[in-house]
Amino acid sequence: MSEGHHHQHHRDHQHHKENPASEIDYKKEEKHHKHKEHLGKLGAVAAGAFALHEKRKAKKDPEHAHSHKIKEEIAATVAVGAGGYALHEHHKKKEAKKKHQEAHGKKHHHFFH
Repeated sequence: MSEGHHHQHHRDHQHHKENPASEIDYKKEEKHHKHKEHLGKLGAVAAGAFALHEKRKAKKDPEHAHSHKIKEEIAATVAVGAGGYALHEHHKKKEAKKKHQEAHGKKHHHFFH
């Protein structure tokens, strides 16, 4: 690691320690996770559409059906993974929103647990 890079990393680390949790921009973090959630959903939809496309090709092209089936299964797996990623980001977004509300004195009422 070069000296310049090492010093830059050290300054960033010190800067992080100087900012208490109350100064974290939770609204910005919430928007960031919302954006990533949308990308996950888009990926899930695109991979799902590709899986359906390959499924139709397998029926219409019996000579290459095996290849299309493999592509279909891979695309379906990617769709499930992207959906899981979107769900993960949804929860991170909710967590950031909750922290933002707590940092700004808004009370949460949980009537049903």
